[in-house]
Amino acid sequence: MEKSQQFRKDVVFALDIGTTKVVALAGRKDEYDRIEILAVSTVESTGVLRGMVSNIDKTVTAINRAISHVERKCGVQAKEVVVGIAGSHIRSIQHRGVLTRENSDMEIGESDIRKLKKDMHKIVLSPGDKIIHVIPQDYTVDNEYGILDPKGMSGVRLEANFHIITGQHTAFNNIKRCVEKAGLKVTDIILEPIASGKAVLSPDEMEAGVAVVDIGGGTTDLTVIHENVIRHTGVIPFGGSSVTKDIKEGCIVMNDQAEKLKTKFGYAVAEKLKGDQIITIPGIKGREAKELSQKNISRIIQARMEEIFDYVLKELEASGYYKKLIAGVVLTGGGANLKCVKDLASYHLSLSTRVGMPIENLAHGFPKLIADPLYSTAVGLLIHAIDENQKLPTPPEGVQGTTKDGKPKGDGLEGTGVEDPGGGSGKKSFLDKLFNQAVDILSPKTDRDLY
Repeated sequence: MEKSQQFRKDVVFALDIGTTKVVALAGRKDEYDRIEILAVSTVESTGVLRGMVSNIDKTVTAINRAISHVERKCGVQAKEVVVGIAGSHIRSIQHRGVLTRENSDMEIGESDIRKLKKDMHKIVLSPGDKIIHVIPQDYTVDNEYGILDPKGMSGVRLEANFHIITGQHTAFNNIKRCVEKAGLKVTDIILEPIASGKAVLSPDEMEAGVAVVDIGGGTTDLTVIHENVIRHTGVIPFGGSSVTKDIKEGCIVMNDQAEKLKTKFGYAVAEKLKGDQIITIPGIKGREAKELSQKNISRIIQARMEEIFDYVLKELEASGYYKKLIAGVVLTGGGANLKCVKDLASYHLSLSTRVGMPIENLAHGFPKLIADPLYSTAVGLLIHAIDENQKLPTPPEGVQGTTKDGKPKGDGLEGTGVEDPGGGSGKKSFLDKLFNQAVDILSPKTDRDLY
């Protein structure tokens, strides 16, 4: 995606458009190179199904709500965002590229690598598909194999193995269209499991070999990383919503009741329960209450989670790196909050397992709710946005209302689209600002909107 601004911004924004939630984050890098989260907002998502936009209007409404909350909290107007993409339409293929260089005495440079990557966009894909990422695996220079970075070397024949991630063009465009209808520009669209890995993994894990399993609402996403290179990606069309649906149908309860039963009383391993608590569900409109066994609920959860981990195991074996994962598996996403899910994954996959929190790269003082696997994708997208922003030049003094260090001038009204009552030049009037603040105060808030 093309960058619409050529100068570094003090605050960047990320947007995680999920099946169950839309998360907006605003952040920047502090003086210690840690990620500082300035604002976070989570709203319910009703326009996305299994990672794909199914209702554009509902998705645009959710994006507007999330972004407007974040803008008011951090005092900066969002103009550009980095967005994630997922869904069962995601595919990955391996392809080999070859470049014959005219002058073998010249060092291999970034332009040679860019040319190899660009050639990958010429490969034939299934109708309706487009390339999302082209990830180099290793290089070969004149029959010298296994080179991770060929820059500076000399040679005539440069070859590379690429991991290419593709997705449906319509799904890609629908996400972009939703964001643009919300008045924002998309600077980049990143595969969500790649973003999750940025948030929860340590450098040692990425070097040793690790699989990130992100159990989201609509899908379970997988990324295999070995020697700091993404080796395999996959998307499984089942997630936390599938578990909720199973409880709803198995126990004959409402969807919101099934979700509460899953999160408050459910176990991923039924045998871990001590005793068998009976849970009473109130009846609808004066009907008799229903009594449910906690152990039966957990058996329903365990059956679906075992199926998900069966698919994960097949993906790991297909990647060719199953036996090379020294660091094992890192579980993240909302599904990682299920009780005993780590034990089930470790047993089912025969690999050491931990639950990953997206706080590896965060500065101290981050909002407490961020220390939850639920926010891994959003934090990873923000990390990517900040990394890309750092590559841009610092704006000169006076450009776009900034000071020499690239930070906004004045009292924070610049860049918010709010007009200063003393005679500023924002897009909205001061009365509009007061009206928005009144609406925000009167609107019902959840714990997630207090940061």
